[in-house]
Amino acid sequence: MCSKKSPENSAQNKDRNLLIVFVKNIVLGKVKTRLAKTIGDVGAFKIYSELVEITERASQKVPIERHIYFSNLSIPSKWKGDKKCVQEGEDLGIRMRNAFQNGFDEGYENIILIGSDLPNISKKIIEVGFETLQNNEVIFGPAEDGGYYLIGMSKMNAALFENKPWSQSELLAVTLAQLKEQQQSVGFIEILNDIDTFEDLIASDFYKNNPTIQEIIASKTLLK
Repeated sequence: MCSKKSPENSAQNKDRNLLIVFVKNIVLGKVKTRLAKTIGDVGAFKIYSELVEITERASQKVPIERHIYFSNLSIPSKWKGDKKCVQEGEDLGIRMRNAFQNGFDEGYENIILIGSDLPNISKKIIEVGFETLQNNEVIFGPAEDGGYYLIGMSKMNAALFENKPWSQSELLAVTLAQLKEQQQSVGFIEILNDIDTFEDLIASDFYKNNPTIQEIIASKTLLK
């Protein structure tokens, strides 16, 4: 289910590029649950809220169409002017597959999907992704934990989202093996670190350069 985009902000894109952003609704106790095991639900809530803000700012700087997929409920105050949808499917892979399929069904030719837990996401990274997709059928932004923070396709490949070890360190390797069997061309952009665990957090520049986040951690008396 998707809301209609505001007419005044729906300029046609001649390259038919689409950026999909997956966002988990910011609900206390429901976001960054692995991180919350260490810093608590309130800390995880504050950190994820900031990561969503970073993602919104970066994605809106890219002059392309955007479809924002929320986990449960569309939020009018976020990504104003962009098309908003609610994710559909029983697991992450099926929800991603459905979002890509919707985009291709609407006539988009190059589609990239990102999440909303990457502190280093930027306009440049997204643009490099679309440039790389011009010469490949599938592209990835690999994550340091063995998954990926970005996936792009120039044609639908539903099998990439089926029966995969989501949130496991072998996710990207398993997906690449499948693509090799399919003889698909694959491109990569830079490796980045998303924030899923306490270890991810304290190793990141997002933590090291952010006094607010440091205060959240210090308040939990985890680092002394």
